[in-house]
This record gives sequence, C-alpha cells and structure tokens, in this order.
Amino acid sequence: MTEEKEIGAMSESSGSAGPAGSAGSAGSAGSAGPATAGSREHAIGTAIDGLVAVAVRSGPRDISLTAASTLATLERGGPCRLTDLAEIEGVAQPSMTTLVTGLERSGLAERRPSPADGRVVLVTLTPAGAAYLRARRQARAQTLAGLIAQLPGPQVAALAAAVPAMVGLRDLDTRHRASGREKTGVPA
Repeated sequence: MTEEKEIGAMSESSGSAGPAGSAGSAGSAGSAGPATAGSREHAIGTAIDGLVAVAVRSGPRDISLTAASTLATLERGGPCRLTDLAEIEGVAQPSMTTLVTGLERSGLAERRPSPADGRVVLVTLTPAGAAYLRARRQARAQTLAGLIAQLPGPQVAALAAAVPAMVGLRDLDTRHRASGREKTGVPA
C-alpha cells in the first residue's frame, strides 16, 4: 500500500468531521441513539484516528510509512530477523528485504550477525535511524502543537488532562505487541 493510499484510508475512516465536530460530538459517535460506553470509545477512537491522519500528512515523506514503522519496530524491540520483521509489519518477505536494503543504503538500519548464532542475520537500527525517528516525531509534534495552540483554553486543558490516558494507550499497545512477539518467538 502506498503512503498516499494509507493516508487516504486513515482519513476516510476518521470521517469528515473537523476539529470542532470531533470535539463536540464525542458522545454521539455519529448515531442518533443515546450515548453508550461503546459509542463513547468509538467516538474517541475516531477522533484519535483523525489526529493520526493529520500527523501522518504533516510528517516527512522521504520514506514510506511501512519503512518508518519498521524503524520504530526496531527501536521498540531491538534487533530482529528479517522474516520476523516482515511478519510484524504485515508484508511479504521479499518486500521487507527490499525495504531493509533501502534503509541500509540510507544508513538508517543495518544487518549484523546474531551474537547468539552467527548464521542468523539481525536487522538493527543505526544511530542515524534513531536520530531520524526522533526528528520525524518532533516534526509531527510541532505541527500538532501549532494546531493545539489555536484551540480555546478549555480545549487545551482537556487535551492536557487526557495526556496520561493517551500515554496509557500507547503503553498498552506496546505491551500487546511485546506479547505478540513472545508468542511467535520473536525477541522483544
């Protein structure tokens, strides 16, 4: 899937409500019926998905979203076999081989023999790759911060109050990914 298609899919699934519509309709989730816990979570998820689309659209476009995700996977989980990376990222092994070769040429990742078994090759994040991820995140955060600064004070306060919950969601996802890697025998 190309970056443009991935962004389009995210935008389509987030609906057409703008920032004001997203903030004001959290209880309705687009339905006429009474708000339920499920619709509330769906509305929150829809709003977050819309923000993800904003962040992705505003980020650097020098590598694909799959390449950036692969780098982030290496950052979170450490060195990984190419076959395991392909499985984690949901791409065919030949596609991952091509992707990793491109990341190597860019100096963002490298292949090294496994210290445990010299016959096994692991893909690792380079210092340049880690710096690239930091810069990419910083650019997205700056874009979002600029938008947040334009919101009324009570909405900024509501977002600030939600930061622990957003961090909790990220940590929950990290734990789920780690347990998935453990099940497949991929080192965390």
